[in-house]
Amino acid sequence: MKIMTTVKTEKEPENHLHESKARWFAVRTKFKSEKAALKHLEHNKINAYLPIRNVTRLYGHKKRTTDLPLINNFVFVKIVTAEYVRVLATENVAGFLRLGKNLLSIPEKEIDLIRRLIGEDYEVEVTENTLQIGDWVEVVAGSLLGLRGRLITEGGKEKFVVALTNSGYSLEITIDKNLLQKVEKD
Repeated sequence: MKIMTTVKTEKEPENHLHESKARWFAVRTKFKSEKAALKHLEHNKINAYLPIRNVTRLYGHKKRTTDLPLINNFVFVKIVTAEYVRVLATENVAGFLRLGKNLLSIPEKEIDLIRRLIGEDYEVEVTENTLQIGDWVEVVAGSLLGLRGRLITEGGKEKFVVALTNSGYSLEITIDKNLLQKVEKD
């Protein structure tokens, strides 16, 4: 009598780290420590980026303007394989954003998109990557020319949603509907 055994092979986790080509990765930080983590990363000679938005809030009769991170508890780093451990050893860094066991890089074009959005006077709000039913649109004027996404209408405001594929987030931008043109889905 023969006993058959099957060997279960698991798929190797995907790792986008590269020996010589620096790529962007999202790094989780300790709670409300994004700016401190950025400072420590830069001190350790790590190329890091923290998108900051300027927010004005009313406290009673006083207006207060503060700079807040666009995405809470995250900093972006552009690293090669040799810098991986240095990033993890940095104060206020809690680890890399992973999809399961996979360490996926963020495309340069998505970091550029965030930089363009922060540099413009658009109201930006980060939402989970859940798109609602709406029209596919393209920006036809301004510095966001050619940007495509979905349109959501909430409370009379026109909102434009752009999904960032590898980071798991969407950017929601309030934009003048005259700057948008309906297009077919890619």
